[in-house]
Amino acid sequence: MDAIQQTEKQIFALMQKLNELRKQHRGDAVQNYTFASLAGEVTLLDLFAGRERLLLIHNMGQGCRYCTLWADGFNGFVPHLESAMSVVLVSKDAPDVQRQFANSRGWRLRLASHGGGDYIREQSVLPGEGNMPGAVVYERDGDTIYRKNSCIFGPGDIYCSMWSLLGLAGLGEGDWTPQFSYWQRPQQLDDGGANLPD
Repeated sequence: MDAIQQTEKQIFALMQKLNELRKQHRGDAVQNYTFASLAGEVTLLDLFAGRERLLLIHNMGQGCRYCTLWADGFNGFVPHLESAMSVVLVSKDAPDVQRQFANSRGWRLRLASHGGGDYIREQSVLPGEGNMPGAVVYERDGDTIYRKNSCIFGPGDIYCSMWSLLGLAGLGEGDWTPQFSYWQRPQQLDDGGANLPD
């Protein structure tokens, strides 16, 4: 077995261990925070939509290319994830801005806005960082909500398959930066091609 396969085997074993630790972890009880949505004010309990578990994706908003990359990737998994738990993407953006941007990306994610308030200050995935991208899984027991587990999103992490696929090509997070769109100049432009940026 070569060094690459051996390392992959070690990572697989560590991921199994990590998932077992997460399964056993309960976390602390949290308050029933409020959020804004297109339908009006909603609470953290409302976001569960009657389910036992809630995956709350912390997105920095429409101004972050990296957060957009993660959400683009999660979008394909929405039906699969929702078969196991409630899934909602939250950001600081106002609900109408969230929906407009989500529609432009084709996202099927449910949305809510924390507006930069108490929720994100107190429930950030990195203490002291109010608008850090990541995710939190909450569990509820009746009306009591527990913060089960959380993670931070960042270049090279395990939550965006883009990094693993780039890694297969020998490319790292320093070799590529996500963009909102990827326009490529055609060989011939019907408008004559004047005043194109370099």
